[in-house]
Amino acid sequence: QVQLVESGGGLVQPGGSLRLSCATSGFTFSTAAMSWYRRAPGKERELVASSTGTGGSTNYAGSVKGRFTISRDNVKKTVYLQMNSLKPEDTAVYYCQYGSRYWGQGTQVTVSS
Repeated sequence: QVQLVESGGGLVQPGGSLRLSCATSGFTFSTAAMSWYRRAPGKERELVASSTGTGGSTNYAGSVKGRFTISRDNVKKTVYLQMNSLKPEDTAVYYCQYGSRYWGQGTQVTVSS
């Protein structure tokens, strides 16, 4: 069955960096569009970044463009989210997503001094 397992979250100071990973199994990763979402306390879940199966096309939310980078390793079947210049407003639970209904368990990112 489809499995998505996120890791890499944690506590970081403003201006710091984190790299999230999402290890996958149970589907053909190399052709799958993958996305990262986040849900901040008291807010709706929002799309952060997405990547086509080949990784040739990526999209970002305006709030993270230029700071976050989505990438993928089709051999390891893993998608990454490199987050730089983190801000307190980036604090959220980050989720990996595949297709319209498969989600990981989420990983907490907290940006605070």
